[in-house]
Amino acid sequence: MSEAKTKKWPENLIQNAILEMKLQRGIVLPLIAMNFTWFAKTAITTVFLGRLGELSLAGATLGFTFANVTGFSVLNGLSGAMEPICGQAFGAKNHKLLHMTLVMAISLLLVVSIPISFLWLNVDKILIKFGQQEDISMVAKKYLVYLLPDLVITSFLCPLKVYLSTQNVTIPIMLSSALGVALHIPINVLLSMTKGLEGVSMSYWITDLLIMTLLAIYVVISENRKGGKWNEGGWWEQEILDWIRLLKLCGPCCLTTCLEWWCYEILVLLTGHLPNAKQAVGVIAIVLNFDYLVYSVMLSLAACASIRVSNEIGADCPHHAYKAAYVSLGLSIVSGFLGGSVMAAARGIWGPLFSHDKGIIRGVKRTMLLMALIEVVNFPLAVCGGIVRGTARPWLGVYANISGFYLLALPLGVILAFKVQLGLAGLLIGFMVGVVVCLALLLMLIARIDWVGEANKAHMLANNQEEAGEAND
Repeated sequence: MSEAKTKKWPENLIQNAILEMKLQRGIVLPLIAMNFTWFAKTAITTVFLGRLGELSLAGATLGFTFANVTGFSVLNGLSGAMEPICGQAFGAKNHKLLHMTLVMAISLLLVVSIPISFLWLNVDKILIKFGQQEDISMVAKKYLVYLLPDLVITSFLCPLKVYLSTQNVTIPIMLSSALGVALHIPINVLLSMTKGLEGVSMSYWITDLLIMTLLAIYVVISENRKGGKWNEGGWWEQEILDWIRLLKLCGPCCLTTCLEWWCYEILVLLTGHLPNAKQAVGVIAIVLNFDYLVYSVMLSLAACASIRVSNEIGADCPHHAYKAAYVSLGLSIVSGFLGGSVMAAARGIWGPLFSHDKGIIRGVKRTMLLMALIEVVNFPLAVCGGIVRGTARPWLGVYANISGFYLLALPLGVILAFKVQLGLAGLLIGFMVGVVVCLALLLMLIARIDWVGEANKAHMLANNQEEAGEAND
């Protein structure tokens, strides 16, 4: 690559930053809608569980939390390894690599689903061993037994979403998700009336099956239509080196996702050990319900950053990848302040929507103010994770997460909450310090990225893949 090419930079930085923002807007808005509908689906399921009684709500909620920790976080994390490979392959116009990565990811997730299903089938024994009540544990098992098909469906759905989004095809994902959520309510009404708890559990994977089927049909039609890339092959041409590369990325991508998801679950568990546990758990549950809405935007910005960076690196355009990364960071900072402001403004009305207890309402007001400060930092942190994922170096996110959250945030939060006796506020202050440290580490790592070197590596990989494919032909 010539020196002149690497130094090409638009004369009008503002104008080209606006152009990059327009490109990102076309990706991020449908992703926000998709993620928002995913959280809406979970909220709808919770409403129908609540109508079945206290025991059903408690057992199913516990079961779904177990499913998130042991199943869905793992499958989502593993499919995240597709983002840098498919994003760079699309940028390099290497459709064979796109095809083979989709098949490999689906195959891998199906294999991983087998041990996960054994965990779900023994969830009652695991929960009882960790001190949960037997009746709640049995309900959790019943809920997860009827949720088992969702492991297979998610093994197809997650890779299909990544496959399409890394090619900037996001509208079909948004529309299929919206249709799925719209039908989720009547499906729940019908099945909850006829089958009770089992019906609510079944409705969850039936909705996912509908979304997955629509996306699969779209992929087949779009690949076969005039100008499609189906016939370029690569679907079944995987070699050992391809599997090794995917697995190397799967580990850190999965760890990063799981570490983030688990940290929130640990936060809730620690809240349950506070002196005023019932009130504290009620407060954090209500606050996290708002946080999930904000998280849908955050997750979409991170995915958009990963897609844009990986596309430009794969296209051998390091200056564009650099621009995409820093425009994404700028947008995340603005979004962080907006998200934090919205959360702070809503703190007076959010609590009464869930509870009439004055103590809980006051706690929600205080906690949402602290959480608003955390969100200001969380947005750029999530986008930093997307940037390093787009450069096929997700292990940078693993190091930052372990250092910021697990070596600092959780120990400091425990000290402030239990030793200093600050309660829930202490846990969140510790969490905030960890988020700031995690962001600082990732910013330092991103500032040291050699964009030309990353583009060269991605370009060489794409060329090698194409040459290998031609040799096989």
